[in-house]
Amino acid sequence: MRAFHATRGRDAGRTTEPVPMRSLLMMFLAIFVAELGDKTQIATVLFASGREHSPWLVFLVASLALVCASALAVGLGRLAGEHLQHLPLKLIAGVGFVALGALSIAEHFRGGAA
Repeated sequence: MRAFHATRGRDAGRTTEPVPMRSLLMMFLAIFVAELGDKTQIATVLFASGREHSPWLVFLVASLALVCASALAVGLGRLAGEHLQHLPLKLIAGVGFVALGALSIAEHFRGGAA
C-alpha cells in the first residue's frame, strides 16, 4: 500500500516520515466500528428522522460535533501521554481487564450468572 507523508512528533521542524496507509486504514476502521450504534448515532438518527431540519444540516452539525469531540480526545490523549509516559499504561490496563475477567469467571462459578 502507498504511504501518506505526515509529520510525526511534536516539532513541526522534524522531517516527514511516511505513515503507511494500512495504519491509517486500521485507525479509521477501529474508530468507525466503535462509533456505530453509540449514543451519537442514535441522536443523529433521531434528529434526521424529524421533519424540522434538513438532513444535510443534521449531517453537517453531527459531523462538526464529532470533529470537535475527536479534537478534544486527541488533545487530552496527547496531554496524558506527556504526563503519564513513565507509567506502564498498557500493563495497568491489561491487569485491569484480566482482573475483571477473573471476577466474571468467579461470579459465574458462584452461580451469579445465568
